[in-house]
Amino acid sequence: MPPTRPEQRWAVAAALPWAVWAAVRGTGTERGFPLVPALAFTPYAAATAVLPLAAAVRARSLTGALLSAAAGASLGVAVRAARGEPPAGPAPAGTRLRIATVSLRLGLVPAEPVVEFVREHDVDVLAVQELTPDAQRRLAAAGLDRALPHAHVVPARPGSVASASGAVWSRWPITGRGLLPGGFEQPTVRLPGGAGPDVEVGAVHTRPPSTSPAAVRGWAEDLADLPAPDPSVLRVLAGDFNATHDHAALRAVLRQGYRDAARAVGRGRAWTWRPLRLRLPRLVLDHVLVDPRLAVTGCATVPVTGSDHRSLVVDLVLPRG
Repeated sequence: MPPTRPEQRWAVAAALPWAVWAAVRGTGTERGFPLVPALAFTPYAAATAVLPLAAAVRARSLTGALLSAAAGASLGVAVRAARGEPPAGPAPAGTRLRIATVSLRLGLVPAEPVVEFVREHDVDVLAVQELTPDAQRRLAAAGLDRALPHAHVVPARPGSVASASGAVWSRWPITGRGLLPGGFEQPTVRLPGGAGPDVEVGAVHTRPPSTSPAAVRGWAEDLADLPAPDPSVLRVLAGDFNATHDHAALRAVLRQGYRDAARAVGRGRAWTWRPLRLRLPRLVLDHVLVDPRLAVTGCATVPVTGSDHRSLVVDLVLPRG
């Protein structure tokens, strides 16, 4: 066997970060900081996996080429699976419900674009994150209460930042109000489901895992505490999960029985967050998870002036009876 040249050893070493990334993503074993926030960048790892492969080919390193190709293929499959597939066949008949999300960026998003967004897209239910008392007053003055006359607003608890508040505004009458457990306020509302079960919509906002090991623990607790689908209601969880499909903690929520609305129409990789002053990175942090009995007929991402999140607008059809 001919001796291994230094450039061949370097080619193998260059492939190792992608191979480790693929192994962690494939096994769902990311834990702690900084692994958890890093996994959100898996699409970028998949897109750049060609770099160690090119280096291995140039160095004529079979081991490096195989390692790079395997890592790239594994990451590519994960990215493709998260996209989902568009539905086949016509949309079912039944009562239609349009749910949207909006993140108010610490309450700094102007009220007028939010109300315009609600009216332009004929939103039935709006799940709001990062609300503040001042933002709530401005939304009321801009006419949100007239467009969506029923509301459940949960102020931030004592000791929390003001933007920890959450809310749900609805065109449909609200028959019940509740609260999901978590570090931020996550209100839920019950809406009449007609001949079938009631619809329950929760405004999700998990703590971000991006700064420290303690932040990752809080984020993991928030996701683990989200309720599973319930036969007695048509449950919908909508908002900022601060998680992508590359996180095992979000996939665990989905395994309880939910469908991701974006994936259900082949748009699971449509980005929902990026820094306001930068074009990249673009991450898929916002989701609408729905009871599998609800048909998803559409999902769009819509920019709202002043927000660092793109809002999700999801069209659902309630089951008949």
